[in-house]
Amino acid sequence: MNSRFSTAVHILTLLASMPEERLTSEFIALSVGTNPVVIRRQLALLRQANLVESKGARGGGWSLTRDPEKITLRKVRDALGAEASFRMHRNEPHPKCLVGQHVRGVLEDVYADAENAVMKSLDRWTVADMLKRVRRATGAA
Repeated sequence: MNSRFSTAVHILTLLASMPEERLTSEFIALSVGTNPVVIRRQLALLRQANLVESKGARGGGWSLTRDPEKITLRKVRDALGAEASFRMHRNEPHPKCLVGQHVRGVLEDVYADAENAVMKSLDRWTVADMLKRVRRATGAA
């Protein structure tokens, strides 16, 4: 997985930590330590998956569409699509190399197995679990 997943989890956990507020992409970007444009791209994917919603104009911003207990990290991963998957290297192997001819096929099996294990694990974690752990780490209730 890439950093898009950790950014998405960060965004959702931040939104869960302030359920009475609508947060702007600028505010979220400050927390994540990135550009608001990056955050807006992530929020667009999360909105398509019906995990977040936005309200425009005065008092606008982003919020969760459901209870954080009901948002599994698998749903977050699914919202990001193939971009969050294990990826094959882009370089074309030499056609006369025995390893190069077959390593991708073997890696596809390894990646499929790893992906299944990851998805099973992500099914067991929710955004609420993340928030509880963050609060515990900071000493907050």
